[in-house]
Amino acid sequence: MPSDAVLYQAAALCLTYPDDALRDRLPLLREAAPQLREFADHAAVTPPGELQAHYARVFDGEDPHSLYLSRWPGGLPLARFEDLYRVHGLTFTGEELPDFLPSVLEFTARTGETELLTGHREGLERLRSRLTGSGTPYAAVLDAVCAALPAPGDLRGR
Repeated sequence: MPSDAVLYQAAALCLTYPDDALRDRLPLLREAAPQLREFADHAAVTPPGELQAHYARVFDGEDPHSLYLSRWPGGLPLARFEDLYRVHGLTFTGEELPDFLPSVLEFTARTGETELLTGHREGLERLRSRLTGSGTPYAAVLDAVCAALPAPGDLRGR
């Protein structure tokens, strides 16, 4: 079983806009993170334009499927994300906001710090539930992320 860091990094790739770089990485992603095979297999056989249109329908709409963690009830303010990045010697320079789930997953993979994910457990579970309800393959990615999170009260990653 891969480490949580590998899973978090692979999940970050799965949750970004599906471009050619993702398609090129699918075989490696499939092997490195078996929990994500369902999504990787789907992405591998889905025509690129169709996969991109699906991503836009799922994530670029209104908040029901938001990948911005601070938008979920109980979400931490953006300044907390930036503070944690800074504490770990990282400066957020991405095109997205610091609470963008793929960015948070990459941060967690690099640092082992799970506070941003566990602090948004409720929002992640709601997102997972909504993705499952809509029947999108992205639900499998959230299933894997939520399953890998430390149990409440577990001090791992702090």
